[in-house]
Amino acid sequence: MDFPIDKIEAMIYTIRGQRVMLDSDLANLYGVETRALNQSVRRNLKRFPDDFMFQLTSEEYTFLKSQFVTSKSGSGGKQKTPLVFTETGLAMLSGILNSERAINVNIAIMRIFVKLRSFLTMESTLAERMGHIEKSTNHLFKIVFERLDDLEGGLPSLSKNRKKIGLKLK
Repeated sequence: MDFPIDKIEAMIYTIRGQRVMLDSDLANLYGVETRALNQSVRRNLKRFPDDFMFQLTSEEYTFLKSQFVTSKSGSGGKQKTPLVFTETGLAMLSGILNSERAINVNIAIMRIFVKLRSFLTMESTLAERMGHIEKSTNHLFKIVFERLDDLEGGLPSLSKNRKKIGLKLK
């Protein structure tokens, strides 16, 4: 079973400086209810320390809701702030969800996280290279301007009483 990578990538958010996925998005991918996913997690809570999974604060959830359309709060809407899972938490989920679909979803998600890491590494390498180019370019311009200043100082000065060439305009 193939899962569209772009669809899964759109479900990855950065919260508290970590890339995470929402419990409801994961439940949707796994083909289970969010409630069922969270029950499985709560039955295995020792497997999910704070750096694997955490519950959003009300402020974080409000900010996140502004990024996409979600159900209304209150009757019929989400009653609690969602759980979010880091990459390591997602790997731990594979240990408690053993359906064929869950295994395939986790494999797809892990591949996406690896791809994201390689893009971040490539981006930082490019930024570093651009920094070196900028530094060397600034150094070369400094040398050119210093040489131009030296040349300007060596030019003979012209007398103010000299005869000027050209038309005299009134």
